[in-house]
Amino acid sequence: MSADKCPVDHSPVKTPPADACPVDHSARSTWSRFLTSDSTHPSLPLSQERETSSIPKPDDGKWVYPSEAQFFAAMARKNHDPQPADMKTIVPIHNAVNERAWAEILKWEAGRGSEACGGVRLLNFKGKPSQKSPKARLNMLLGYAPPFDRHDWVVDRCGTRMRYIIDFYTGHNAASGKGDNISFYLDVRPALDSWEGIKMRLERLWPRST
Repeated sequence: MSADKCPVDHSPVKTPPADACPVDHSARSTWSRFLTSDSTHPSLPLSQERETSSIPKPDDGKWVYPSEAQFFAAMARKNHDPQPADMKTIVPIHNAVNERAWAEILKWEAGRGSEACGGVRLLNFKGKPSQKSPKARLNMLLGYAPPFDRHDWVVDRCGTRMRYIIDFYTGHNAASGKGDNISFYLDVRPALDSWEGIKMRLERLWPRST
């Protein structure tokens, strides 16, 4: 696994091109919602610099986020008509949302033994925008807005693999008084596909008394 990849869905049998990093290719349209519809932006130089995340990789080092140029190229290949100026907004959003997702996972993992091996590490990352989670579908039946994206992240806790489901929601920050100020809500929780995941979810509902 090379040092310049980022936490996305990299196939174990095919080596993706260097610019395949931004998000899972099937999920590209989820980020196109942040593009402007104005194609009159002047052509701007796109940065080649990549930001290192706080998210540990399976081996040494941290996952690395895509550059503006890589994100632009990936969206252009999917015919989402990106504008160079949009990359100044979309790339920081992408990075910040991933950092928030990792912070939520660390809250779930706190006190569960990963300290013994240096902490949990992100093994892989899968975008599933067209596959609504059971919880999201239930909320939609109750009249709530659907998430704009879903990811499944698999982490390694000292040899134990845990899958987390992340539903991404957008809104607007009413306190700012600006309707275009986008805010995000991430619903992060362990998947109910293991006894450990079930136990963690139950403990969150009914905390153990101290």
